[in-house]
Formats: sequence, structure tokens, C-alpha cells
Amino acid sequence: MARIVAVAGQEVTGLAEIQLRDGESVESALKRFKRKVLQEDIIKEIKRHTFYLKPGERKRLKSKLARKRSRKRKSREERD
Repeated sequence: MARIVAVAGQEVTGLAEIQLRDGESVESALKRFKRKVLQEDIIKEIKRHTFYLKPGERKRLKSKLARKRSRKRKSREERD
């Protein structure tokens, strides 16, 4: 039985694992694996840890994204 495994960064906690079923093709197993990786937000977590943000920068980025969401929400409400 073969296993497909992904590890987020160096941590073992962000582990996605599937096991090949009997008679299952590699393509369908890979499709299941990709879906599982997306559901567990492993890629998002890796991207978040690729560079360091100072706490002040992180705070500014967070408020900037909140303002952006607020503007989007307002424009949607105005259209409806």
C-alpha cells in the first residue's frame, strides 16, 4: 500500500496523508490528496510562514485587509 504525504514547513502537525485504495489509480489518489491539502489549509500556512512580519507590520496589514473587506461589503450593500 502506497502513501502520499505533505508536510507544511518543518512541522509535522500540518500533515496531510491519504492511502491508496485497492484498484485506485494514482491520478484519482492525487486528486483526493490535493483536495485534502486545500481543505486543511496547508498551502496557506506555508505561504504565511515564508517570510517574517514584524508585529507592527502584521497589525497594519490586518487593519488594511479589514478596511478592504469593509469597502467591499459596503459596495455590495449599495448594489442590492
